[in-house]
Amino acid sequence: MFNKLLAGFPLLIFFLVLGAVTWLLGEILKPFFFAIFWAVLLAAIFEPVNEWLRRKFKNPNVSAGLALTAVFLTMILPVGLIFSLLVGQSLDLYQSINQNGGSWMQTITGFLQSVSSHPLLARFQLDHAFITDKSVELLKTFTEFLVKNLSAFTQNTVVFLVKFAVALYCLFYFFRDGKQLFGSIVRHLPVNETHIHTFTSEFLVTSKAALKFTFVIGGIQGLLGGLVFYFTGISNPLIWGVLMVGLSIVPAIGNAIIWAPAGIIMLAMGHVWQGIAILFFGVVVISSVDNLLRPILLGKDIQMHPLLIFLSTLGGIAVFGFSGFVLGPVVASFFLASWKLFLDLSSEAKTDSSGGETG
Repeated sequence: MFNKLLAGFPLLIFFLVLGAVTWLLGEILKPFFFAIFWAVLLAAIFEPVNEWLRRKFKNPNVSAGLALTAVFLTMILPVGLIFSLLVGQSLDLYQSINQNGGSWMQTITGFLQSVSSHPLLARFQLDHAFITDKSVELLKTFTEFLVKNLSAFTQNTVVFLVKFAVALYCLFYFFRDGKQLFGSIVRHLPVNETHIHTFTSEFLVTSKAALKFTFVIGGIQGLLGGLVFYFTGISNPLIWGVLMVGLSIVPAIGNAIIWAPAGIIMLAMGHVWQGIAILFFGVVVISSVDNLLRPILLGKDIQMHPLLIFLSTLGGIAVFGFSGFVLGPVVASFFLASWKLFLDLSSEAKTDSSGGETG
């Protein structure tokens, strides 16, 4: 018995060392998790472009560099420009609320008076002072949230640039050596290769669907909403457009949370054609984008209920931040795939055991 314990002791030490080294490597790479994640995702999305460039130029370094340039011009640069515009409009909104708080209160009071004068609402006897105070508090909370996040970003500019550089560096090598790296990882994992490809497929399908849904469908809806807000005279249309992009993930309601109240408020304040234009454009055009493009872009790629997509997206944003709108649905798809795989393996084990007993 003692000899068996001694024989197993080196193996135990080996597993302890293996676990410790793996944990240390995870801690070392932890600060760059999101940079590596986005590099992997962008490499997978632009892999057809990289393959075409590889066949065209025959040089993996040249093709990887050109693919990296394509990613920068088509995705990174436009997002950066939109973000810079959003920062400028957010600061303008913050300064407007804090410097012209009285005008905001007058606008809210005027809106409440026009609404409460309606025969259907006059019987409710709305407390104008209470609603105005709470509305101003909400506006101040919103602006404080903007300033807090913007200041946090400016304070961590160096960290952001380092992570951005790491993401681009990783992306170049994923373009150049991605298949070899993936094959090496698969060979060294103590897991069935079929299972690895199952989870890889789930990751790619779900993450691509999340990006298509957010950036394509949500982006078009946000652009259309921002334009109609701009032409109807609503201030800070870019902020509202970006909010529409984010709210496009909400099932059934979507970004109607933004344009429907905006149209109603414009009507209540006497801006009749503007309110009608916003409501008409929202119902006929903005809402139709989701119905028209969802089957074309997503098809049957993602096999998840809309409620699970919605909850996993919001939960992912709460846990992982900005990257959560992709990571949340990916984790949910991994959960479903894991349980499906577990049930399939259990079914196979039962079939094998019953076949052995029969024989």
